[in-house]
Amino acid sequence: MSTTTKKVSDSATETLHIVRPNHLNAVGRLFGGVLMQWIDELAGLVAKRHSHMNVTTASVDNLRFLKGAYQRDVVVISGKITYVGNTSMEVRVDSYVEDLDGVRTPINRAYFTMVALDENDKPCTVPRLTLTTDEEREEWEKAKLRKEVRLMRKEVGI
Repeated sequence: MSTTTKKVSDSATETLHIVRPNHLNAVGRLFGGVLMQWIDELAGLVAKRHSHMNVTTASVDNLRFLKGAYQRDVVVISGKITYVGNTSMEVRVDSYVEDLDGVRTPINRAYFTMVALDENDKPCTVPRLTLTTDEEREEWEKAKLRKEVRLMRKEVGI
């Protein structure tokens, strides 16, 4: 097991995108699949920054579309580590539309389970996570519950 520890802030990452015509679905909103690609990429970046290894997406939980985004909107995607296991990391990804005054309106939230991979694409241990705030500790506890739910769903095949 890795003895290295990192803080949540060490790997927190944010990206920005402008919604262009080729990102729109048939009703003129940001296509969900495009947003899913963007958030998966961001989750991978966060996990890679934490582990300093290649990573792969193992699962996505609680993917919720809260509001649409439209052409010319600025979409801000923010991610941070919420939990680490032995070889896996949970990454919370929040997406917002940011207006010209910098006000952010939430449009999406998802939790990704990312697995660190060695040079042979085999899972390998990741650095531990040092929690420095009450919010980070609360997120860790919620992540443990999400993990339990994932394991129960796997057991019963749903």
